[in-house]
Amino acid sequence: MNLVRAELERLGARRFVQLMLVLLVLAFGVTAATTLASSHRPTDVEVFEAQRDAAVARGELERTHQLCLDRQRGIVVGDDVQEYLPDDCSEIDPALMERAPVTSDFLTGVFTFAEEAEPLLYFLIGFLALFGFLVGASYIGADLNSGGVVNLLLWRPRRMTVLGTKLGTLLGGMTLLSLAASAAYLGTFWLIGRFAGRPGRLDGEFWGSLGVTWGRGLLLVLVLTAIGFAVATLGRHTSAALGTVAGYLVVWELGARLVMEILDVLKVDRYMLSSYVAAWLNGRVEFWDYQPCLNPSAASCTGLYTVTWQSSLVLLLGLTGALTVAAFVAFRRRDLM
Repeated sequence: MNLVRAELERLGARRFVQLMLVLLVLAFGVTAATTLASSHRPTDVEVFEAQRDAAVARGELERTHQLCLDRQRGIVVGDDVQEYLPDDCSEIDPALMERAPVTSDFLTGVFTFAEEAEPLLYFLIGFLALFGFLVGASYIGADLNSGGVVNLLLWRPRRMTVLGTKLGTLLGGMTLLSLAASAAYLGTFWLIGRFAGRPGRLDGEFWGSLGVTWGRGLLLVLVLTAIGFAVATLGRHTSAALGTVAGYLVVWELGARLVMEILDVLKVDRYMLSSYVAAWLNGRVEFWDYQPCLNPSAASCTGLYTVTWQSSLVLLLGLTGALTVAAFVAFRRRDLM
């Protein structure tokens, strides 16, 4: 228990961690202030007109879909239709659309919490993920480079216990920070929506969907924190983690993607880690590859392919587990002097 307390104090006392916390607060403050300055509480007239426009838009969608169905049935001749209609009427079926027009779409300069909460949460997740990776890498990288780990081992000469305590303390600290930051962040924007905008429809479905997104984001934050810690442990320096990420982005996400597209490799996005991160956060991601449809002998084809959250979870946890195990093995065997 004394070791955990000591590591918590060391983590909180690091200047880099304190600097990142200040930047975190500043980023959130600027976002909240900008939102507050650009929003106002709508009048009854504005709400009424927005509700009317939303109803008209939904009616227009239903009319277009019915016109498409009438054309398919031969009730309406295609030459008489003055607007574009797809061959597959399900493409414009309002019942199958991800989102129908709502009142907030027609309110200008009004912040609606129910509509903006999820995009704002993605911003929070992205910042916390970057925060976790950088802090995780610097937390162990600086100690290894400066000899702080060696001094700690003189007090507690058990390598696996020391490294495990460091990682556990780091993940626990990131979890607590994420909880506090999420509550303060979303609470602030709820207040803005309540008093300087519109709360929107905050039903059980909304909170359930937001909770799932937040849970996925928290896991991603912890995964990237552990990856930063593991790579810095393997490289014995903070810059090792930063260099690894930069190298991966330049060599693989940009360079290898370009080469595979030149070589006409099928479904390039399934080889990119960023695709699995996006699929994990969103539940699934669909990509389009035109090459299967280039074969003239193919009677039918589809260029759509999907990356699901299940495969993303397996990949992310597998990568994190492999790097963490490798870091512990290297830490146990290497000379720390």
